[in-house]
Amino acid sequence: MPVYTLKQSSELLQTKQTSAVELAQEYLAAIDAQNPALNGYITLDKDLTLAEARAADERIAQGKGGLLTGVPVAYKDIFCQTGWRTACSSKMLDNFTAPYTATVVQNLLDAGMVTLGRTNMDEFAMGSTNETSFYGATKNPWNLERVPGGSSGGSAAVVAARLAPAALGSDTGGSIRQPASHCGITGIKPTYGTVSRFGMVAYASSFDQAGPMAQTAEDCAILLNAMAGFDERDSTSLEREKEDYTRDLNSPLKGLKIGLPKEYFTASNSADVQTALENAKALLQAQGAELVEVSLPQTELSIPAYYVLASAEASTNLSRYDGVRYGHRAEKFGDLDEMYANTRAEGFGSEVKRRIMIGTYVLSHGYYDAYYLKAQKLRRLVANDFQTAFARCDLILAPTAPTAAPKLGELNHDPVQAYLSDIYTIAVNLAGLPALTLPAGFSSDGLPIGVQLIGNYFSEARILGAAHQMQLESGWHVKSPV
Repeated sequence: MPVYTLKQSSELLQTKQTSAVELAQEYLAAIDAQNPALNGYITLDKDLTLAEARAADERIAQGKGGLLTGVPVAYKDIFCQTGWRTACSSKMLDNFTAPYTATVVQNLLDAGMVTLGRTNMDEFAMGSTNETSFYGATKNPWNLERVPGGSSGGSAAVVAARLAPAALGSDTGGSIRQPASHCGITGIKPTYGTVSRFGMVAYASSFDQAGPMAQTAEDCAILLNAMAGFDERDSTSLEREKEDYTRDLNSPLKGLKIGLPKEYFTASNSADVQTALENAKALLQAQGAELVEVSLPQTELSIPAYYVLASAEASTNLSRYDGVRYGHRAEKFGDLDEMYANTRAEGFGSEVKRRIMIGTYVLSHGYYDAYYLKAQKLRRLVANDFQTAFARCDLILAPTAPTAAPKLGELNHDPVQAYLSDIYTIAVNLAGLPALTLPAGFSSDGLPIGVQLIGNYFSEARILGAAHQMQLESGWHVKSPV
């Protein structure tokens, strides 16, 4: 069973203690043994994986290998890659093989990374438990009766189960950070526009952002170095100088001001989550960080604002799936209108349909001003709250979720309760800020719990450095369910 971090995998390859083919075969064997119970991977192609591994070995032999050459990686089933099925865990795209490659995937291929497969997710990234997938729910590797979180639950689960040293996820309202918390790994959502969205199937275009998921903050920093960068094919991509996200990994925390938002430290958090927060506070203080109270008064408005705006964007983005150009098409229909209706009724699951209907409603004549425009104004107020807070602190410490991972099926009949579980992650996406989840403890019944570090725009290196320093003094991130 592979237990390597991304950095350890790189060192093994660079010192010739293993080859890219051998490393890929080791992971593929572990996937064969564990994935049937976990359901973390939904698409595998061993021939393609081993072909990439052989190419990586050739680069290494020629002295052209880099830090990531030959290191395996898994991709959430939302990133297109030529020759690989990209279904977004939906019946609508079950037969879709990508004819082009997402920029972020191409960046990692150019770095020499080896594709292990596509990971399970909530359908079209809509969900918080990974139970809306057309291919069935992913199980939490710490307890197979629990959810891994969502929507990047498959990516979180395979990293936690040591079936990949790292994986890519996407974060629209917490979809990297919440499953990272539930599965006991590290995951970062970068500043909006830092990582290209070209080739990442859209859910809500003004929120979606790709990010790395791995065992450690150091691994995430290494991966983000290869992922980030300007892409002229993405109109939301930011044109900035290339950064080194590992630059602050060895920076001490002495003097760093950590904000504690009073709206996030409430009685609604479980006792286990509160204990994890106290663990994180103690780690920070022991290393010289200063804790200060801040306020984010619009927190309770972030959920309604988010679900109005994200659903509106989903309604628009998913209108392209009509059975005409690609994807699922209904077999039985009388005319064109019936073909559209039957295709979408058959192709989408209930949660996707719910959000399309909400989005269509808030964009409709007579309701646009009352809901959509008002939600946009609330979005600005949420972003302003963070700027006021960052005038008093460098980073913000917050819970990632109010509880540890719920049981499978626990939230299926109460979508509103499922939406409320995103209370601590959504505001970051409304504001477009970077935020990272790292492990900070375990619940009384042995489930991992993570906490967030939230930073101002383009402070990824500082966030990663703080998380790395915390992980040097704690053992939460090295614990494994296998």
